[in-house]
Amino acid sequence: MRFPVFLDTNVLYPVSLADTLLRLAEAEVIRPHWSADVMKELVRNLGLRIPEDMADKRARAMQTAFPEAMVTGYEALIDAMGNDPKDRHVLAAAVHSDCEVIVTFDASGFSSNALAPHHLVAVHPDEFLLDQLDLYPGLVRRALERQAAATARPHLTTLDLMDHLNQIGLHGFAAQLRRRWPDMAR
Repeated sequence: MRFPVFLDTNVLYPVSLADTLLRLAEAEVIRPHWSADVMKELVRNLGLRIPEDMADKRARAMQTAFPEAMVTGYEALIDAMGNDPKDRHVLAAAVHSDCEVIVTFDASGFSSNALAPHHLVAVHPDEFLLDQLDLYPGLVRRALERQAAATARPHLTTLDLMDHLNQIGLHGFAAQLRRRWPDMAR
């Protein structure tokens, strides 16, 4: 297990999705990677919605929980990347960290021509989580149950969590959870 994945800023922004992905990392299903550029972008974007100190706190908590996730030394590769200029830092860090997948809501920023030489693919989080569900159903279920149980404000049931994941664009994943485990939807 411990599949190496690079997490783009846009999948770390929705707290429920970030929590799901990081709980899969805790369960040793994935090995997450991000960069200082991704963390800066996350804090900046979160700061538009929540107080900046809360955004900083969230980024620091992620980095403390997963210190090995921080990719460094990729900066020299940025200009050589052939994808969308605003996403070159993501591809460079993913290449440098030997990831196989970039999990992103914005696959258009990563053309197959830019990814192929590096044996990388860009995958929507819905597709990525469906793959993890197929490969590790028990671990995914336990991670989601722990996530729902740990959410205190407001308290979430697993059904609430599935609804929220559906609302942020993980339609297939939420639907598959309901089909596979109707007892979770209670």
